[in-house]
Amino acid sequence: MDTGDFQGFGVSFKDPGIAWIQFNTPERLNGMTASIKRDLVEVITQAQMDNAVRVVVFTGSGRAFCAGDDLKGYQNAKVAGEPLMRPIGHGHDNHLGTYNGLRTISQRVNTAIRELDKLTIASINGVAIQTGFSLALACDFRIATRGVRMGSATLRFGLLPDEGGQYLLVQHMGVARTMDFIMRKKIVEAEEALELGLVHEVVEASELEQKTIELATELANGPQVSMRLLKRSIYNAAEMSWEQSLDEIAAKTAISDHHPDSREGVTAFHEKRPATFNAWLDES
Repeated sequence: MDTGDFQGFGVSFKDPGIAWIQFNTPERLNGMTASIKRDLVEVITQAQMDNAVRVVVFTGSGRAFCAGDDLKGYQNAKVAGEPLMRPIGHGHDNHLGTYNGLRTISQRVNTAIRELDKLTIASINGVAIQTGFSLALACDFRIATRGVRMGSATLRFGLLPDEGGQYLLVQHMGVARTMDFIMRKKIVEAEEALELGLVHEVVEASELEQKTIELATELANGPQVSMRLLKRSIYNAAEMSWEQSLDEIAAKTAISDHHPDSREGVTAFHEKRPATFNAWLDES
């Protein structure tokens, strides 16, 4: 996948196979524009198709992870960096434009993250509001710096959590807590987010990058085929019946059981040594 500085974010690589996507407009609290979102979708698509990528990390710079959409310059904001995609209109100029803009651009970012087979981590270094909050919730793992504030709070502007925030919140903490969280326009600190099940771990600011790399490395060294199949199966199970989920995991097991990683795992167990997975990636 492409590395370098693009519109609103930079992409770099860390071993073993960690794609590090860092929002890099701290003066704008890493606010999003339509162009940034289109470029993010392109980068996520590249990550999906690149065998060198095993885990994708999203993080911010300065005092924000992402403070939401850049309401002052959503359409015309000039952001440093090389664009990946040719700029187009962002929509929102009429009723149908708003619908199309959301479905085609804004919602597509979180959909792309959710559909990514590789595991994702939101390394939340600073405030995460609205777009930034829903992007973090779309990731598979979330590590936050102590004291960081996060929430939807769209009702403070009379707006809706239109990028899938309501769905993601219901999945993470249920209907009753989501109703209280969204309707009362809550913005919570990382410690309360941990209690609500919105983040997996809270660490000191000085530890965030190292803890994120440790988790990403652990995930990247795991059996990638089985983990990617299992990620999809877990998300599917949330919306399937018992019988459907049994059939779905059986179909995936028919793949994983006959993969070289499973043979390596069984051999390593019998030989009483740590398994070394992903030889197929080294050969590709």
